[in-house]
Amino acid sequence: MGKSSEGRLVWNHSTHIPKLIPVLEKLLASGNIRTITPGEIKTTRSHVPKLQIKVSVPIRGGYKLIARKAKAVQEVFVLTTLDQISLEAAIAQVLDASRP
Repeated sequence: MGKSSEGRLVWNHSTHIPKLIPVLEKLLASGNIRTITPGEIKTTRSHVPKLQIKVSVPIRGGYKLIARKAKAVQEVFVLTTLDQISLEAAIAQVLDASRP
């Protein structure tokens, strides 16, 4: 019997950057991720037309990501056993798959 590697997506806030949640759900399905927790949304002056997700800094047990779309920016905390390069590759794959 195999061990389930399903992670979970924590909903701490009622609002999220548009199209972020489906991308995070696909990232969870890619495996080796225990928990994804989106943080609060802030606004910026610069405009980013397409959703971008970048690894920011390591945290205990994972990484902090920065998601940006339009004039919104949101921190996302990921608890994972992946190294930074593998996580960045998984993010790039999920973002490419979600774009038409």
